Amino acid sequence: MNLSEGVLIMTIKNRTALNAALLGLGALTLSSSIAVAQESGPPEEVTHWVFQPAFDSSDAGWDNGLMPWVEAVEEATEGTVQIEVQPAGALVSGGEAFGAAVAGMTDGYAGWATVYGGVMPEGMLAYGLPMGAESTEQAWELMWGDPDYRIGELVQKAAHERNLHWAGWTNQGPNAMFTTFPVETLEDFKGKKMRAGGPQALFHEAIGGVPVPMGAGDIYTGIKLGTIEGTYWDTGGIDDMSFDEVVEYAIMPGWNPAQHQEIYVNLNSWNALTPWQQEKIEGVFKSTYFETSKLHAEQADAALEDLKAAGGQVINLSDEQVQKMRRISIEEVWPKIAEKSELNAKGVELYKKYLQETGKL
Repeated sequence: MNLSEGVLIMTIKNRTALNAALLGLGALTLSSSIAVAQESGPPEEVTHWVFQPAFDSSDAGWDNGLMPWVEAVEEATEGTVQIEVQPAGALVSGGEAFGAAVAGMTDGYAGWATVYGGVMPEGMLAYGLPMGAESTEQAWELMWGDPDYRIGELVQKAAHERNLHWAGWTNQGPNAMFTTFPVETLEDFKGKKMRAGGPQALFHEAIGGVPVPMGAGDIYTGIKLGTIEGTYWDTGGIDDMSFDEVVEYAIMPGWNPAQHQEIYVNLNSWNALTPWQQEKIEGVFKSTYFETSKLHAEQADAALEDLKAAGGQVINLSDEQVQKMRRISIEEVWPKIAEKSELNAKGVELYKKYLQETGKL
C-alpha cells in the first residue's frame, strides 16, 4: 500500500465515522424533538383525581365555585385530567378534608380558612382580611394582579410547605352576620353566641361576642334549638343552607366584604402532571376566579331577597358603625392574624400598604 492509498483509506474511514456520528446526532435530535413535542402537548395517559371539599352539593361553593373550575380544568387539559368530586362526608368529614388532601388520601380540596386556618393560617390572607378588599377586582389586585403586593405568593409558599398547590379561587361575596336578634350597633353583639371559625372567631371576639365552633351541618339545628344565636356565613349561601328559615336578620355590609374560598391540589398529584397540563390548569386560575365570583355575586343578591320573602330583615349598619368595624378589624383583628405566622405578618403589612396607598387607611 502506497502513501496515497493509505490516505484515501483513512479519508474513507473518517468520513464513514463522521457520517455515523451525524446520523447518531440526528437520531438524538429527533428523539429530543419528540420528547419536547410530548411535553408541550396533551399526554397520552389520562390522570384521574378525586377531590373532597369541606362542603356538599347544597353549598353555594359547589355549583358556583368548585364545579366550574373542575369543568374548566378538564376542558383546558383536553380531557387528560379528569376530576371526580365527592361531597363532604363521603370519604372523610368536612373538617378532615383539608388534612386528607395534605396526606394524599385525596387529590384535592376546596374550602375556607374558617375551617382549615388552624392548620394553615396563611389561608386567612386568601380568605380575605376583615374589612380588607371590598370587591373581586381589589382582591385580585392584592393577591395576584399588582406586582407591588402579590400576597398570593405567600399563600402559595405556605401551601407548598404543607404538600399542597393552590390552584383555584373564588370570591363568594360578603361574609356577614345572620342573627336571631336585631343589630343597630356593634355593641349588640356583646355576649352573643354565634357560630364562627378562624378569622370569624377573631372578629366576633373583638366585638365582644362568644364564638362557637360548629360544623356546617349542625348550624341550622343549633340556631333552631337556641344553642347559638346566629352564624357568620357567605351571603349567597344562606338560602342553600336554609338559614332563612331560622334567622331573622342579615347584618350588612358584613364584616368581610369579599370572602373567598380556595382550591388546593395535593402537591405530589400536581407534580405528577406534565408541564403542559400544569400550564393549562394555571391558565384557568384567573378566568375561573372572575367567572365564579360573578356567579356568587348574583346569588348573594337573590339570597337576601329570599330572606326578606321569608319574613326576615336586612339591616344596613350606619357609616359610623362601618368605620368602627374597620377600625376594630385593623387595630385588633389584623394583629392577631399577623401573629399566626411570619408569612401572615408579611401579608398583613402588604394589606396595610395597599389601604394606605389607595387612601382607605
